[in-house]
Amino acid sequence: MKTNPIRSIISLFALSLAGYSAQAQANLFLTPSKNLSELQEYFRYEEGKPVIISGHRGGMLEGYPENSIEAMEKTLSLLPSFFEIDPQLTKDSVIVLMHDKTLDRTTNAKGKVIDYTYKELQKVRLKDRQGNVTPYRIPTLVEALEWGKDRTLFNLDNKNIPWEKYVDLFKDGKYGNIVLSVRSMKEAKFYYDRLDQVMLCVAIFNQEDLKAFQATGIPYNRIMAYVGLTMNPEQQELYSFLRKKGVMCFVSIHPTADKKKNPIEQVKAYAEELIKKPDIIETDYPAMFVNEPAQQLKK
Repeated sequence: MKTNPIRSIISLFALSLAGYSAQAQANLFLTPSKNLSELQEYFRYEEGKPVIISGHRGGMLEGYPENSIEAMEKTLSLLPSFFEIDPQLTKDSVIVLMHDKTLDRTTNAKGKVIDYTYKELQKVRLKDRQGNVTPYRIPTLVEALEWGKDRTLFNLDNKNIPWEKYVDLFKDGKYGNIVLSVRSMKEAKFYYDRLDQVMLCVAIFNQEDLKAFQATGIPYNRIMAYVGLTMNPEQQELYSFLRKKGVMCFVSIHPTADKKKNPIEQVKAYAEELIKKPDIIETDYPAMFVNEPAQQLKK
């Protein structure tokens, strides 16, 4: 019997509203990586491989704020995932997780992150996407890395962290589960020349971007390719080339499908993206993909 993709996703959406079983919440779906080889294997393109779901800003559910360890752990109780997180510097140069430059939207405090010391931030509590203040505090990057090193993988979206700080943090290879998102080929080359145990998330939207990447000399097995907000039909030749090199094509739907106000329109938008068969989908709401509808559509 053939599975109807949209019906499957809508059924899963209904399940998410009804609540998840105690058994699912008691066990974590782990995707640990202890070294570069394991990381490369996880992100190596292979035909028929299930779509990988990434939690944007650490993923979120009601009661579980973005960029919190609690939200990530909750997500892993529901499905396999890795997480895009957002490091920021405090006044005393501690790296914490926070997407915005200010605290106003996501916490019960106001002002710029850089104007607070780490100690001062410990008094602050995070809000969930619905605006509810939770008991959860702002984690440091190291706290998240320590929590995740036997559980999951991270994609770090640099929010003005000096490149050298990342080099200092990752040069000893202690964390074998790190992808660094870069905003230029210069940044990609900087990390590649200095770090042996990380992968890179590089924007390759078109042939011009591909040529710029090729000029860096970075091997294809050290990257995933961010190809935009959707799989562009006009770039199928590019995607085929990258996949032949073992590179996964990665899309972000947080500004598009995730923003649909009507729940049915939202899940229809998810189905439309899944049918285009990206290799990685980054979403604010990874729990919407529980039971891996992506795997059904990939076959």
